[in-house]
This record gives sequence, structure tokens and C-alpha cells, in this order.
Amino acid sequence: MTMNNKWLRAALPALLIHSCIGTVYAWSVFKAPVARAIGAAPSSLEWAFSLAILFLGLSAALLGPFVERNIRRSALLATGLFSLGMLGTALSIQQKSLIGIDVFYGPVMGIGLGIGYLTPIKNLMLWFHDQKGLGTGLAVAGFGLAKMIFAPIMLALERSVGLWQMFALLTVVFAIMLTIGSLLLQKPANWTEQPLQSPFRPLVLFQKRNFLGIWLMFYLNITAGLAIISQEKDILSAIRTPDRGPAFTVGMIATVLSIDAFCNAAGRIGFASLSDRLKDRNSVYQLIFASSLFVSLFALATSMTSFWAPAILMMTFFCINAGYGGGFSALAPLLSDRFGMQAISKIHGLALTAWAAAGLSGNQLASFLVQVCGFSYRAVFLVIACLYLLALFIARFWVNDQQDIIA
Repeated sequence: MTMNNKWLRAALPALLIHSCIGTVYAWSVFKAPVARAIGAAPSSLEWAFSLAILFLGLSAALLGPFVERNIRRSALLATGLFSLGMLGTALSIQQKSLIGIDVFYGPVMGIGLGIGYLTPIKNLMLWFHDQKGLGTGLAVAGFGLAKMIFAPIMLALERSVGLWQMFALLTVVFAIMLTIGSLLLQKPANWTEQPLQSPFRPLVLFQKRNFLGIWLMFYLNITAGLAIISQEKDILSAIRTPDRGPAFTVGMIATVLSIDAFCNAAGRIGFASLSDRLKDRNSVYQLIFASSLFVSLFALATSMTSFWAPAILMMTFFCINAGYGGGFSALAPLLSDRFGMQAISKIHGLALTAWAAAGLSGNQLASFLVQVCGFSYRAVFLVIACLYLLALFIARFWVNDQQDIIA
């Protein structure tokens, strides 16, 4: 294998980087054990994850110019910050410090997440210039699969060495994987960066019809997806057989959630690869929103005690997870089609602020409807159906095929 090909210099390092930082989503697995270890309420640990996603989006937006200048340096910075966040979280658990956990798992790790998520994307699209969707899909599939792959390993380590020790041990493992990925990253030899003809102005970008429309539909897809994904375990536990017994055992629920993670990753590769074959990549978003709207309405019309409820709700979860993942992987190629490749890391970083906003609204939306308002889970399906309908309208009638190259 030559030392300069797209698999070694783009795909492999992207998978190494994204599979490490994607473990941020395993926080839901350890939220309760961490709360017990430090003597705090589980609800008080919600802020750590929310802050991580918030700072992921903010750092991607603010540090996009830094990523543009040197991808290897930015990858190494992400390695340092993510590792510091993991180690700080371990020590904070050991010291029973809730504030320490919020700081290290939140802003510190979150900034590393934002830089690490953004860094491999442009490089992938440069190497896979004829299959940009496939290239980005490979990277963000690693982000989606990380929880499914590493959560069992993390649970086994927790049982064998202890909770804070598990975080400390994985700090070393992830630091090695991230460093290898960072050192392997390299842009194609035939690519020459062309300077922008005028200064990059983020506020001007938000005034462009296409960018604002893409930002809104990306935000709506994440918000709706998180509203359901955050409630899957509880919804499955609430389903009853016609004789009022539980339809799912604990083991069955765990299996469904694992399949969800696979569908999430498969959607990231599948929808992005499909976009390579379409005349307009925006069509893949219309497909995502239409299918998610259909299954949401189907689930809304299903009684939680009907014979078909388990199958229908599983189909709904699998479809929404696939569309949720596909929305991430198809984003950068769509932006490159509309605005060109020269400033794509800056543009992509600004678009990821939608992720930051949705990270604060998606989980809270479902919790507000069910826990605060006392509505059933059917209300969640009704609300997300409205969100998908709005996103479909934006994708169909707002985002057009006009190119607005920033050069």
C-alpha cells in the first residue's frame, strides 16, 4: 500500500479521530454511576453533556479558520484537549467534584470535540473529490458507532478497575489513537490552497438564503432526533402487550438500542453515499425528512398496547436514527456544492452551531413534554412530526440549487 492514498491519509485517520471523540455519547451510560460515585443527583450530571455539545458547536464555528490553516496541528490540539477533558473527568470523579466534571467533560472536552470533528472533513472531501458523500460518511460513521463499540468495553473496565480508573485508562488509549490519526492526516499533494479574494465574514454567510435554510433544517433534524433518541429506553419500557405485561425485557431493550446505533452509523454512510448519485444533494434531506415524518405519524397513530406497537415503534426508532446520522454526513458535501471548497472548514464550523443549539433543546424538549407537562410519549411524536414537516418545507421550498461560491 502506498503511503499516500485516500484510505491511509484521509479515511483511517478520520475513523481513528471520530471513533474516539464519538464516545462523548456514552455519557448516558455512565451518568447514573458517576452520580452515585460523587453523591449527586443524576439530573445534575445533565449539564456536563449539554456543555460538551454546546462547546463542540461553538469551537467548530470559532476555530474553523485555524483548522483551515493546518489540519495536523488542529488534530493534535484536539488530541490534547480531549485527553485533558477525559483525565480531568477521571480526577474530578475521584475527588467527588461536580464542578470539575462539568468543566472538564463540558467546555474542555467540548472544544476538543469541535476541533476534532471538523478537522478530517475537508481532507476527506479533497481525497474523495468524486465521492464526497462517501468520504464524509466514513468519518462520521465512526462518530456514530463509537458508543456501540466502546460502551461495552467501558462497562467492562468499570467493573474490573473502577469508574474513575476507567476514565484515566481510556485517556491513554484515546490519546494514542488520536495521535496516530493526527500524524497520518495529510492533504493531497496536488491540492493548493487558494486565498479568499475578500475577508471571510460569518454574519454575511448567515444572510445568504441557502446557508440559513441549511442551518435551520440541520437544527430541526437534530432537535427532533434527540427528542426521540433521548426517550427510546423509556418509551420501550412503557410499551405493553395486550394483556398489559411489558413488551420488552431489559435485554431486549439493550438489543434495540444497539441496533439503533448501527442504523445511526449506516445512515451516515448510506444517505451521504446516496447524495453522490443525486443531481442535487439537497434531495437526500428531503428523503430523510419525508421518511422520518411518515414513521412519526405512524407511531403517533399506534396504541402503546396494540399487538403491532413493538414492531412499529422499533421501525420508527431505526428510521429516525438513520436519518439523524445521515443529516450529519450529508451536511459538508451539500455546503461544498453551494459555497465551494476554499473556506469549507469555516462554513462547516458555522453550520455546526446548529448542533450546539439543538444539543440544548432536543433532550429538554422531550423532558419538558413528558416530565414537566405530564403528557404521554404520543405528544413527543406529534411535536417531532411537526418539526420534520417544517424541515421538509424548508428543504423543498427554501434551499435551492443556486451556487454562491465564496472565493
